Amino acid sequence: MKRNRINYHEILEIRHLTESTFIIRFEKNGLKFKAGQHICVGPPDGVHSREYSIYSAENDPYIEILVKEVQNGLVTPVLKKLKVGQSVVVEEPVGYFTVKEEKVQSNNFLFIATGTGISPFHSIVKSNPQIKYQILHGVRNAVESYEKNEYPENNYILCSSRDKSGDYTGRITNYLQDVTIDKDSEVYLCGNCNMIHDVYDILEAQGIPNSQIHAEVYF
Repeated sequence: MKRNRINYHEILEIRHLTESTFIIRFEKNGLKFKAGQHICVGPPDGVHSREYSIYSAENDPYIEILVKEVQNGLVTPVLKKLKVGQSVVVEEPVGYFTVKEEKVQSNNFLFIATGTGISPFHSIVKSNPQIKYQILHGVRNAVESYEKNEYPENNYILCSSRDKSGDYTGRITNYLQDVTIDKDSEVYLCGNCNMIHDVYDILEAQGIPNSQIHAEVYF
């Protein structure tokens, strides 16, 4: 079996968004990817790595990933301790959770994410300035609306389930049951498997064809 090529990339910047969530920016080193793909990233002297959807745009001169620390995890606590000037180990990009150029020109997109599942959508909309989209982002608390100012106000809806500071109080599934979705929309789902399963059922009940529903599961 062919293994992905592994490279070392120097860390250029770290942005802490919450106590447990941060963005690592590192050298691109000629790495090419399609918005929506993911990479395996790990500490330079460790044996473990983890998959992360790329957060930055295709033409950015760097790569960014959005990381949420997992208590007692093998990778994220180590990544959180790294500093600018140190390096991360990065494998080649893989994945098919991407948008087709011809549909970007003609279709409306609905991007549905929970937590850090917003990463591939940030990359997609920043890589395709002309795309017509709406992001539906589900979090527990509104503080987890990671860099929501990156999106036009009318393109981003925050569903917060544990406080009333979002645009909608409740889960994504509650919101979707209260609205009608354009049946011509291309719908992309990224987040935990329970959300994706439940949203699939809601979309099917609203008559959205399976061919227009695309999913990337975070475990």
